[in-house]
Amino acid sequence: MTAELVRGQNHPLSQSRLEIRISAGTPVVATAALGDENGRIHGVEWVAHPGAPTQPGLEVPRQAAADHRLAVDLDAMTDAVHRVSVLLALPAQGGSPGPTRFGAVAAPFVAVTGLDGGEVASYTITGLEAESAVVALELYRRQGAWKVRAVGQGYAGGLAELLTDQGLPEAVQLAGSINEAVARGLARSVQAPPARTSDGDRSRQAAAPAVGPDQGGTAPQGTPGPVPPSYGGQPAAGPGQGGPQPAYGAAGTADPSAPAGGGPVDYSHPRRQNSAPPTPAPAAPQARPGQPAQPVAGDATGWSMEERLYNQVWGMFEDLARTTAAYRSAVDFAESRMDKELEQALSDPRSRIGGQGDAARETARSRHAQLVGQARESLDRDLAQLAAEAEVVEPALPPAFARWDNPAWHAYRVPMEIPMAVRLGDLRLPEADPIRIPMLLRLPLERGMWIDSGRADSLDGSFTDSHEARRLAVETAVAHAARLLAVYPAGEFTVHVIDPAGSGAQALAPLTRTGVLAGPPAQGAAGVTEVLGRLTQRVDLVQMALRGGAPDALPPGFDASQQLLIVNDFPHGFDDRAVNQLRYLADEGPSVGVHLMMVADREESSAYGPLLDPLWRSLLRLTPVPDDHLADPWVGHAWTYEPPLVPPGSQVLEQVLTQVAAARRAGNR
Repeated sequence: MTAELVRGQNHPLSQSRLEIRISAGTPVVATAALGDENGRIHGVEWVAHPGAPTQPGLEVPRQAAADHRLAVDLDAMTDAVHRVSVLLALPAQGGSPGPTRFGAVAAPFVAVTGLDGGEVASYTITGLEAESAVVALELYRRQGAWKVRAVGQGYAGGLAELLTDQGLPEAVQLAGSINEAVARGLARSVQAPPARTSDGDRSRQAAAPAVGPDQGGTAPQGTPGPVPPSYGGQPAAGPGQGGPQPAYGAAGTADPSAPAGGGPVDYSHPRRQNSAPPTPAPAAPQARPGQPAQPVAGDATGWSMEERLYNQVWGMFEDLARTTAAYRSAVDFAESRMDKELEQALSDPRSRIGGQGDAARETARSRHAQLVGQARESLDRDLAQLAAEAEVVEPALPPAFARWDNPAWHAYRVPMEIPMAVRLGDLRLPEADPIRIPMLLRLPLERGMWIDSGRADSLDGSFTDSHEARRLAVETAVAHAARLLAVYPAGEFTVHVIDPAGSGAQALAPLTRTGVLAGPPAQGAAGVTEVLGRLTQRVDLVQMALRGGAPDALPPGFDASQQLLIVNDFPHGFDDRAVNQLRYLADEGPSVGVHLMMVADREESSAYGPLLDPLWRSLLRLTPVPDDHLADPWVGHAWTYEPPLVPPGSQVLEQVLTQVAAARRAGNR
């Protein structure tokens, strides 16, 4: 599955021979620069451009074009090369009316593909305004392995300013020679694509020779130079007629510099996956007359099986919420109608005694039972369909969506990319007790979690003492952390633990024994201060880099992985300063990849009063025992949450963590 990157995000590369495909909607100049371990370009011979299109392991097109293919062979790079930067620039027009800034054209799209045409990663460069040159993405070497990172750093001064920023002394002279080479070949350049069909979208065409219904054809494999994908035609239409609307800048005003004849501006959603039509969803077998259709796993909409399953799960959630709300509404109506009929019957003194009053009451109760029975029959019919769907969906879920007892974990392998979501437990309603809906949370996390260790009584009537509740809470936190470690690529998720008194040592053993933690659990006030200070400094550092527009200016060796801090036995070992740091991490951390997981009793922590309330409200409260504390935003049902505990006696959690630790060690060699 293609990894759709956002600015600053990276993705591992498993192949050494690659193609970089560019679709810009208007002619652009594509160049590539080789850099050392610090990203510096040592000379003009380190740049492949239209005037000198080949370098060892690298070839770029010889002219400006709306679409490009760059060939890259990472194994052919010399040891001195640690970075390959893909650069895009609008050609110098020499007085012609072409666009002079990227803000006036479609957002350029860049994809890294294998030689078979399969996309590895893609990036749509959004947010450009006055820039006329941009570093689109870079391939970089880290610990012997290559990765791709989305950059999107633009320069209003064009190629000269860009190359100067890359550390090239002859930047101005090289930019001039590139513009001259482009001008000589401008007559041969591939123009912007014609207008698109009404149901068309910007093509991100694969290299396979097959011709689809929405493609006019593809170039043969290995064709040199830029090869434009085919586009259909779209009839021109003015505003309000379904055609393109005026281009808008950041302030929402019409952009007078939008090109009139240089190709239409792409108004599609920048993150929409439009490389190819989605694979068709599995078709349900033909239902017998009068029988409901047989459910099929993955029959929801989506561009991949993972996305279809995700949408299907939340479709089941919404269906259960709606059908239960309809049942409850019908029962309320039946009860209110019975009360009204009984009130009317008893309001007449003549009907209070004798057979007439008894008959009226019996009629009211009979109508109530009939209405409730009809509602229950409808509910049971819907629940039977949902139960049948759950039976086929649950076994088909990937590990990130599956329960710990799902056989999918027996074939677990450390993934190469981040999934859409992760399962944090199950949800159910009392009217449909046998049906469990997976509780899926999108990744990356947008808020931390509070594992409530103060809940000692379960909804099933069982009671757990406070010590057992704390142990269950830590085990629940370990299960959540293990799942997050398991669904991220090796080295892309780091877990820290604060356990001031060491009370959670037994429950934390799976994390410590397998070696997946960043370090031993911090203990005592000094350990609390050290870990919180380090993570707070990390948040400050990354925020400053992002606000300054220099995400690559972080210190060498900076760990760019997502960070999770598990805090056990709060508030022991914490002073007011530490609590303020926790609040800061909860509020500011998720935006820069630092997440908080508290294991604490709300009542025990109440001594902090108003200081703790914002922290409590900012985190997602979860419980180690079933509890009906979660509400949906549609009808307000109180859903019962069940934590994702590992089956008793199962070794699946430690086996998964062992693989994660082994993959991490292999990646650090």
